Amino acid sequence: MLRLTKKADYSLIALKHFALRQRQTGEAVSAKEAAESCGIPLPVLSKLLQKLGKSGFLLSEYGTNGGYRLARSPRLITALQVIRAIDGPIVLANCFTEHTACGHTDRCTVRKPLRRIHEAILRLLDSVSIEDMLEDPGEDTPATPVAAALVALQGVPKTLDPLGSLRK
Repeated sequence: MLRLTKKADYSLIALKHFALRQRQTGEAVSAKEAAESCGIPLPVLSKLLQKLGKSGFLLSEYGTNGGYRLARSPRLITALQVIRAIDGPIVLANCFTEHTACGHTDRCTVRKPLRRIHEAILRLLDSVSIEDMLEDPGEDTPATPVAAALVALQGVPKTLDPLGSLRK
């Protein structure tokens, strides 16, 4: 199964948090505050923040109001860039790598379709920025506003007979 590692997931969560705080207050965020707000263990987050800093996503600021802030606009940071910085290359199947040989290569019927799927996944991850993640309402907010859902229900008939036919 294709799945994000915890480290990549935590990194995306943290970067979204930094982007939101920068948008709201413009201030740097401490590792401790980010860990508490995001529910990420501080030792794990601290290591990830160091790696994200070395990869050019974060800047660290020292002093009483120190902490971390994004090194560039959240619009310019993609999910693919972050995942690659934390986990390395994304590989859907081993046969896509240059140095891996498979005993089925000459008779494989799924290599090309899987390669297209792999490339589509990479394009999708590259098309989603941290800025896009800020615009996502998240799990706690309904995807469809309640008023819109009620409007959609106005055209639904009120009753059905026992056989499922509409009653007029």
